[in-house]
Amino acid sequence: MIGLRSKRIVSDTIIYIVLTVMVVIWLFPLVWMVLRAFDVNKSATSSTVFPQEFTFDNFKNLCAGDAYEQFPYGRWLINTFVIALGSCIISTLMVLMVSYALSRLRFKARKKLMNISLILGMFPGFLSITALFYLFSSVGLAGRSDFDMPFINLIGLMLAYSLASGTGYYIVKGFFDTVPIAIDEAARIDGATKNRIFWQMIIPLSKPIIIYTILTSFIGPWCDFILASVFLSGANNLTIAVGIRQWIDSQVLTGSHFARFCAGGVLIAVPITILYLIMQKFYVAGITGGAAKG
Repeated sequence: MIGLRSKRIVSDTIIYIVLTVMVVIWLFPLVWMVLRAFDVNKSATSSTVFPQEFTFDNFKNLCAGDAYEQFPYGRWLINTFVIALGSCIISTLMVLMVSYALSRLRFKARKKLMNISLILGMFPGFLSITALFYLFSSVGLAGRSDFDMPFINLIGLMLAYSLASGTGYYIVKGFFDTVPIAIDEAARIDGATKNRIFWQMIIPLSKPIIIYTILTSFIGPWCDFILASVFLSGANNLTIAVGIRQWIDSQVLTGSHFARFCAGGVLIAVPITILYLIMQKFYVAGITGGAAKG
């Protein structure tokens, strides 16, 4: 018994040490970036990890100060929120409707459509960037840098994020499969249509999976860089991810305003962090409930 207990203590100690080292490695860049956001030293290099003097000027200068016309952080923030919110609404509605149809309806080629969607989901989305750009630019929804219609690029990017969202039905369909079909049958006996059953009965019972879908649909466009960098052009039409990347490319800001870049990165992470902290319980319930029969 003593031998087994000693072995368990040794193995647990090793596991905790490895996990602690991994956590430190993972958290150090984030902590360093937060500290640099409050650092009075604005250069890209620093001799100390902790700032010698703290300041909030880096956050204040995001929407004011020198070079704001060239790098309008406030405008980027609005663009990012508009794209993420619009994509979130469209994607959530499409995923819920497609998932409910595949969960409740029986029609020809249903299995084939589900299998095709799963196979396509195995390929990374950026493989279709070139085709999407040429498709959207041919109708004037991508690559425009004119300022007379500044939201055209944003609309195109919003549609690019959300139009294929229905193929990500798998977890939501698994959640709908756990909702008893007897509810649908009882409602149909009372004369309710499938549309009314979906909106007035199934949706109110699916709060966890709806919140899960909203979070995943919002965080993707909010943090995306690859697709946004291809679709968007013009200083006023960029998102946060593309805009602050230009700060790194700019010789003006890399040398003397690196702390402002860190402040911009920290600020853009705050909304996502708050959302996850508030909705963590529903997020976990949604993904576990959807995975039960998914």
